[in-house]
Amino acid sequence: MFGVVRPCKHVLCGSLFKDWMAHLCGLCLTLRAEHGQAARLVTNYDGLLVSVLVEAQAPDRSPRRTAGPCALRGMKGAEVVTARAQGAQLAAATSLLLAAGKTRDHVADGDGPYARRLVAAAAGRMAGRWDAAGARTGAAVGFDPAVLRDAVARQPELERAGGLGLLELTEPAETAVAAVFAHTAVLAGREHNAETLAEAGRFFGRLAHLIDAVEDVTGDLAAGAYNPLIATGTTPAEARRHCDDALHGLKLALGDLDLADRRLVRALLDREVRRSVDRVFAAYPGGGYGQQPYPPHQPQQPYPPQQSYGGQDYPPLQGGGGGGWIPPNMGHGGGGGGGGHFGRPRRPGFPVPCFTGALVCVTCGVFQPEWSEHHGKSCDDRCWCTRHCDDCGDCGSCDCGCGDCCSCDCCDCCGCCDCGA
Repeated sequence: MFGVVRPCKHVLCGSLFKDWMAHLCGLCLTLRAEHGQAARLVTNYDGLLVSVLVEAQAPDRSPRRTAGPCALRGMKGAEVVTARAQGAQLAAATSLLLAAGKTRDHVADGDGPYARRLVAAAAGRMAGRWDAAGARTGAAVGFDPAVLRDAVARQPELERAGGLGLLELTEPAETAVAAVFAHTAVLAGREHNAETLAEAGRFFGRLAHLIDAVEDVTGDLAAGAYNPLIATGTTPAEARRHCDDALHGLKLALGDLDLADRRLVRALLDREVRRSVDRVFAAYPGGGYGQQPYPPHQPQQPYPPQQSYGGQDYPPLQGGGGGGWIPPNMGHGGGGGGGGHFGRPRRPGFPVPCFTGALVCVTCGVFQPEWSEHHGKSCDDRCWCTRHCDDCGDCGSCDCGCGDCCSCDCCDCCGCCDCGA
């Protein structure tokens, strides 16, 4: 499970967290019902936003049912969106098509275990099945899969071209998400929302691309892989400004939507997306706002296009002539007994990560391998929420039934009240 919007029960009031889980489990079970157990691997947090948008516009078009116990819910039952809900089907189609494209991209680049011939062959076949399955499900709800396929295909072409600006590189993601968001208006019977939803989708697609790029800077620098921020010479301050602009545009677009129930949409696409941006920039001085947060206090020069990486060395990460994107702890640590990257133990080779990844999934993240950033941390330490309402006298002041929000600004915390705060 992956994605930008990943709330926990500490930051959504009880009813909203229950609704969010209903869409998450509904997406997972729709993938299983439509395409088999293996398809559940593509379940992702951002895909379920499609289901959330359909229900927010037309609640009657997202029927629910009671599902049985599941290991990922601690062997508890839950109310979930049914597999026949068109929002869940569109979310499943989107997840399958994007996962297929991303897998093929990994195979083409020979990333990590995909460099092994047998792994690449198996992944290629799996991507083909996912692509065909996503196309069938998308066609069943009237969505043209060509939009997503084209966006996935154009992304590496733009990266190889070189000389493009950052927002030109985020365009395929923006176009893909805009098309999916707009189609939720068609499924909900509120076509007048389509244009505004497309605008919201473009801003969300831009944010998803930028957040992913910021998260990957350390790994991409170490591996010599392509990163749009490095390639375009974008400083952390510039990246943060792009994110803030997109957040503002997304919030304005959401405010213009005609929704039957906007509480969960506002909580996820406004507050939780903003939290995600804060989270990825929190590791950098000033939260990414500083103009020159890293030595050697010189603007980063754009890196050569991807095809020339193999024959050139990167500029020094520290000292003269480097760039602005020197992640925290880069070049510090890695000595001592661990011998790993940046002070963390080195990840073993295939197939150990597959087994440990399955164990992490089955235990709902309680088990974490030694190379994980969450290893040795409690659930509270890993939670995005670091504030609690012990000292808050305002929580519960609105008639939302929310007694466990962790922000003193209750309306801003969960969006339960329709007060416009």
